[in-house]
Amino acid sequence: MTGIVISGTGVYTPPHSISNETLVESYNKWATAWNDDHKAEIEAGTIDAMQMSSVEFIEKASGIKNRFMMDGKGPTDPKRMYPNLSELAPEGPMGTPVQVQMALAAAEKALAEAHLKGEDIDLVILSSSIWERFVPSMATELQKILGAKGFAFDMAMACSSATFGMSTAVDAVQSGMANKALVVTAEYITPAMNYTDRDSHFIFGDAAVAIVIEREAETKSTTAFRIHDRKLFTEYSTNIAAGFGTRTLIERDKISHPDQRFVQQGRVVFKELLPKVIDHVNAQLAAKGYKVEDFKRFWLHQANINMNMFATRKLLGEDPSQDKAPIVLDEYANTAGAGCIIAFDKYKDDFKPGEFGLLCSFGASYSIGSFILERI
Repeated sequence: MTGIVISGTGVYTPPHSISNETLVESYNKWATAWNDDHKAEIEAGTIDAMQMSSVEFIEKASGIKNRFMMDGKGPTDPKRMYPNLSELAPEGPMGTPVQVQMALAAAEKALAEAHLKGEDIDLVILSSSIWERFVPSMATELQKILGAKGFAFDMAMACSSATFGMSTAVDAVQSGMANKALVVTAEYITPAMNYTDRDSHFIFGDAAVAIVIEREAETKSTTAFRIHDRKLFTEYSTNIAAGFGTRTLIERDKISHPDQRFVQQGRVVFKELLPKVIDHVNAQLAAKGYKVEDFKRFWLHQANINMNMFATRKLLGEDPSQDKAPIVLDEYANTAGAGCIIAFDKYKDDFKPGEFGLLCSFGASYSIGSFILERI
């Protein structure tokens, strides 16, 4: 496939930077207080005591050292342990959502790199793992703010939201339904986290990314990448889940139940999903006549360091370097659909015309999305 390019990308980084040390301190204070409150049941053996967290545990399990949040005060308050409303939150539900404001900040950077303005865009897709507002569509509000034409819609595919959104945009541009598309993945995911769960309280951070898709013949970008091929895959799985939805509005007493928040069977995901990712990428390369050696860089989903290292070792046949398969999760944590695009945005400027890279997302649902890219 030729003729379609990524002509601009942008990243929005939230204002609150939260280190492992800060997160561990608040969690351990909360866990100690919880154990004290349930001392009798713990001693009777009817419930288990909460385990303490540690910086060493987090870094060994994930490689994460930091994350960014739209609000970092609530999750680090031992008496609260969930976010406050962001400082950007509107007064009421029909004000511009925080997620749209994040999307706008990333979109402005992507448009600037593509040398375009909002009115040049005629398709806006806001594709993210979770939504701050269902109706009216957040993408249509972003479309209005930007002055974009055409049409807009929201979509979601968990950790592959960006790549699935990009593929949908490519289809629209190829078919003539749209001329220039903006795909934004605004991951305002910390409200879905359970900060009282030792095994997952450190995993996610907030971030937004934006990608401009247009025809190669029309681009004014000096940093464009031609999309040579794309490949998508899904297979139903509940091993990564967050149960909150409209049912929670009916069963209101369950709104604080842990299964309403992010839950993951990490070892099962590692065992089941990673082989599918390796097979998916190898099959794509083989079908198009490429070899791993043809690629300067692999921009992979940023889940945790162990998954990334395993995947790149299997693909490359050697231990990956930061240059070959860059890691950004140490700074940003897991940002769901945004992760591979953050890696792409931060590690693409040294590409020369004719050099190839592979962009690949993978995660919940299960989902995989991969793009073969060439710097033009």
